[in-house]
Order: sequence, then structure tokens, then C-alpha cells
Amino acid sequence: MINIRPISDLRNKFTEIEELVKEGELVYLTKNGYGTMVVMSIEEYASLTERIDAKLAETERIAEATPRYSHEEVFEKTRKYPDEKK
Repeated sequence: MINIRPISDLRNKFTEIEELVKEGELVYLTKNGYGTMVVMSIEEYASLTERIDAKLAETERIAEATPRYSHEEVFEKTRKYPDEKK
């Protein structure tokens, strides 16, 4: 279930929000009816950032293993073999 709360609940019902967060729930806070922020546990945040860091590292490894061509090389190959399918 999505937990959407007014930002005033962060002050007035902190313990309630804290319990939800400890249970692994995300709490979406609104101000004047518009979303402003999300509250999550430190563990959830760490897990999220670790996954992102792992994907970035994987992408960097792939990029380093992929041959790089200058724009001159690309255009030269395109002009040289315009009808050839790759």
C-alpha cells in the first residue's frame, strides 16, 4: 500500500511514520497537495544506492571493453561503404 501523508505528519505523527519506514515502507510526503519528498530507512537507501553503483560499474566495464571511433573514422567508413549492411 502506498503511504501518502501531508508533510505536517512528519512533525505531528513522527513515531507512526518511523514505524512504517522501519517496516520497509516508503512514505511519500505532500505539501499543499503536491508531492515534495520520500522518507525511507537508511537500509533501504543504502540498498538502492548500492544497486545503482553496481550498475554504473558494470556499464563502465562494458564501455572500456568497447572499441571507440572518432567521428572522422565513423564518417569515413560511412562514405566508403554506403550500401553495405552491417
